[in-house]
Amino acid sequence: MTGAAAPTTPAPSTRRMWLTLFAMCFALFMIMLDNTVVNVALPTIQQDLDPSQSGLQWIINAYILVFAALILLGGKLGDRFGRKRMFIVGLVLFTVFSVACALSQTAEQLIIFRALQGTGAALMNPLSLSILVATFPRPKLPQAIGIWAGVSGLGLALGPLLGGFLTEHVGWGAVFWINVPIGVIALGFVLFVVSESKDSTVKSLDVVGTILVTLGLFGLIYALIGTSTHQWLSANTLVPLIVGIVLIIVFIIWESKHKEPMVPLGFFKSRGFTTSIIVATLVGFGLYGSLFVVTLYMQNIRGYSAVEAGLRTLPLTMAVMFVAPIAGKLNAKVGPAILMGTGLALSSIAMIGLRFLEVDSSYNLIWPFYLMLGVGIALTLPAASAAAMGAIDPRKAGVGSGVLNASRQVGGALGIAVLGSVATALTDKAWTEKTDAMGGQIAANADKLRPLVQGAQIQMLGELVSQKVSGAADIVMAMAASAWMDGFHASVLAGAIVLGGGVVVVIIGFRGVPRPSMRHGADSSDSAPPVVAEL
Repeated sequence: MTGAAAPTTPAPSTRRMWLTLFAMCFALFMIMLDNTVVNVALPTIQQDLDPSQSGLQWIINAYILVFAALILLGGKLGDRFGRKRMFIVGLVLFTVFSVACALSQTAEQLIIFRALQGTGAALMNPLSLSILVATFPRPKLPQAIGIWAGVSGLGLALGPLLGGFLTEHVGWGAVFWINVPIGVIALGFVLFVVSESKDSTVKSLDVVGTILVTLGLFGLIYALIGTSTHQWLSANTLVPLIVGIVLIIVFIIWESKHKEPMVPLGFFKSRGFTTSIIVATLVGFGLYGSLFVVTLYMQNIRGYSAVEAGLRTLPLTMAVMFVAPIAGKLNAKVGPAILMGTGLALSSIAMIGLRFLEVDSSYNLIWPFYLMLGVGIALTLPAASAAAMGAIDPRKAGVGSGVLNASRQVGGALGIAVLGSVATALTDKAWTEKTDAMGGQIAANADKLRPLVQGAQIQMLGELVSQKVSGAADIVMAMAASAWMDGFHASVLAGAIVLGGGVVVVIIGFRGVPRPSMRHGADSSDSAPPVVAEL
């Protein structure tokens, strides 16, 4: 083992460390809340601003696209110019453009301001983790990351509930106004309790590498997001996908020859870092892709409102909130490999359980698997974050965190695209078979009804059919729900297989990798950030 010395900054006091954690969690809570709070307001936004269906999707996608494309740059800017400084810039941008979103008068304005809001999130998200790495001594870092991850679960959990309440009683603009008091409080804490840190070894910014990876991620995510409205083999998908992949390949070649690369490729010589990145990607793929169709099941098949569906996801998100901090403490005792392997196995089993849901399944058949899934996530992601950040020089924490978060975002976008395509293909096959067997006007109009079936818009489909074919609505709705469930089963099972494959990745990736060193302050909460082993 060789080591890279930690930055020579004064060790923060115990009180200052935990206040810094609070500040990072508070800001992260705002980002996570925004991920789900806006979705609930979309129907009201549609009534008020009258966007097209594509425009409605881009209210969500514009934020995701910019966030994912700039997240590596956000981490690097923090390392280069100061993590606290750039975090504050991100926090101010996020808060200001939240106000702009709330005041939007057209769908186009809202889409633009959502994209600009994503620039703030791209700075805040990776830097919140790198600031923790720079603040906490190595022995306490996994616990801090566990708490940090638990708060993210709380933000995701409260999003649908808070969004539903605000939209119903105040208006859709309130889901953006809520960010203002949170942002102001977070800014006050960051200004007064967070210490500045940066990578003292970096003297310049790799402009070419920055442009290549940003445009590459943009093309890749844009193509994957577009598969919801375009075919995989269409020019609208293939062109940005190929351009994105080519740019990322050129980026890797460029980085291998650059003296001060944006992303040090030496990161990936550490099996601990590389394995953690792969695990984060697989979790994003299997989890986000599967939960996307589970959300449709809850609202469109079971008929729960957004708030009711949000309440019924509490076993999952509450498990993340309560178990993640405990997992942080366990990480120091049993190591990240055991936690990741166990968490991935539990997540895979939970997905297999959800695969057996039917149209009329009781919620009692859902919540145990949600609870298991939450525990699995809470064990996996904090351990992966701690292992990845613990395997690199803490001076590179910003860009390291950017790589980790970018991998999860790309995995999530890929999962939604691929597993969504699997679900759509199986749904189409079942719908064609059922309508052909029925014949008549239903078979003749099957293609016109297909988009509603693919989106699980069962109630809307029934209303449309009742206007055309008297007495057929209930039959067609049952056929459509049954066809959609075929795609649901395949998608969730595929997600389970991907998550189960992650267990194999962990076993192979961490075989022979020593546990991270606990030297430099193992018994002192006030010690400076320790030497990080280059495994």
